[in-house]
Amino acid sequence: MTAFATRHALVAALAAFAACTVTPAFADDDDLPKMRAIAGAAKLISLEDASARALEAKPGTIVDAELERRFMNRGYDYEFEVIDAEGQSWDVHIDGRDGKVRSVSQDWFD
Repeated sequence: MTAFATRHALVAALAAFAACTVTPAFADDDDLPKMRAIAGAAKLISLEDASARALEAKPGTIVDAELERRFMNRGYDYEFEVIDAEGQSWDVHIDGRDGKVRSVSQDWFD
């Protein structure tokens, strides 16, 4: 199998996997209630709103999400791992307070 065919097979497999899931794999099931509780207590935008903004910034499929406290207690960021149509992994950071995109960068280590 050539590299081109292998790459397209991987993209097709990722697309099939994404189509078969009912909801994105935001995080472990145990983490979702904790993330929502922190977001509510800190008056952050919802996980669903943050994920929609992440996908506007980098279209693809969300495969992981985390809520991270910024350095020196300066707020929270949602961090999403997004797989694009070419199978590349991206990290998208969304400001938890106002929903602005803080950064979009290719994840070279996944």
